[in-house]
Amino acid sequence: MKPLVYMLRQDDPFKCTAAKLARFHLAEPVKFIRKNTVVLNPFSQTPVMKKDVETADSVCAIDCSWERAHEVLKSRRLVSKGIGRRLPAMLAANPTNYAKLGKLSSAEALAAALYILDEKKLAAEIMDKFKWGHTFLELNSNLLEDYANAETKEQIEQLEKEYFQQLA
Repeated sequence: MKPLVYMLRQDDPFKCTAAKLARFHLAEPVKFIRKNTVVLNPFSQTPVMKKDVETADSVCAIDCSWERAHEVLKSRRLVSKGIGRRLPAMLAANPTNYAKLGKLSSAEALAAALYILDEKKLAAEIMDKFKWGHTFLELNSNLLEDYANAETKEQIEQLEKEYFQQLA
């Protein structure tokens, strides 16, 4: 599973986790999204599931500002080509949004998706590039393992409700 980043350059370039992944050749920056790519979109109804590896050969994080995410990710032009998937509920470990539900950085999102898609070693390599990266994997270790073992959308939704009652 190849990690990709579609960078919109809306944030501080020195804090941009997607740019750092591209610099270290851990994610390939792309200008176009192919149809066999899982596109991480928090507004999608379907969560990332391990069975997505059957139809996709890459996973792409859209690197944009959280303040503009709704506007950007609701754009059909941007996300219509790939396989739109949301990440299951997780806690952020990045310094800007620490412990906030779902407010992941691009690096956290990519690592989480890769973990669920059975690319655990690559997910760890991505998180190793950040001082707080190990915290993300530790904070969400049980979640990630359970999501990776889930077979269906319903199982993932049930896990989300069990871990985060406020989602019920």
